Amino acid sequence: MSDSPLTQASPAPNAPLFRLDGCVAIVTGAGRGMGRGVAETLARQGATVAINDFFPERAEAAAAELRAAGLKALAAPADVTDYEAVQKMVAAVREQAGIVDVYVSNAGVPTSGMGYGKFIESKPEDWERFVKLNMYGLMNGCHAVLPGMIEKKWGRIVAITSESWRAAVPMGIAAYAASKAGVVGFVRQLAAEVGRKGVNVNALSLGTMNNWEGSEELARKNCIIPRAGSPADVGAGVAYLASREAEWVTGQIVPLNGGGITA
Repeated sequence: MSDSPLTQASPAPNAPLFRLDGCVAIVTGAGRGMGRGVAETLARQGATVAINDFFPERAEAAAAELRAAGLKALAAPADVTDYEAVQKMVAAVREQAGIVDVYVSNAGVPTSGMGYGKFIESKPEDWERFVKLNMYGLMNGCHAVLPGMIEKKWGRIVAITSESWRAAVPMGIAAYAASKAGVVGFVRQLAAEVGRKGVNVNALSLGTMNNWEGSEELARKNCIIPRAGSPADVGAGVAYLASREAEWVTGQIVPLNGGGITA
């Protein structure tokens, strides 16, 4: 049996589902917005949540808000594109709260910075920004948390990607979509490497989210459920993939798109 706080045993009859009591989770890019919503969801499921953000004051404020609500949270500021900084962040979380059980790689280029415009008019430095944050940010974090997860023989890694890897849209986001497709390939291959060591690796692939102007109108036109996704929607998906109940789910790219894409 695993020495994790979450075992492979079936839950007791009528036991609450998707609980994370005793788990330590890191959510990157969680100082505000979608990441903040994911962090709160995991904390309400019982996890001790480390709030990562590039800006220390934002991480501290978000963690303080959760603690004020009676939840367990600490700040873990770091630049996720900096390998050494991420190593130090994970070590600090381990010292304060314990080995990381759940790692949610949410930090990424925001919608406002997706680089709308023709690829032929872009420059290599534009491409590098997407690759460093969307791909290296994930890889740096996984490299830091995996030793502890393997030591415990239990762990959950959840990457946040975008449906742009799967569906072409005339929005001028080729470089952004390429970086998100890289996340998909990395998740699938990493899952194959660590699955027999007790670590599950999956991704949530998001459709139109309500974090940019015009999203609701676009969702009403294109989604079966006629609204844009919310932080609560993403938090619920992450909570499932982070849970004991997702024991037999790994290497998967789970669509969360309101039916905007059904294939």
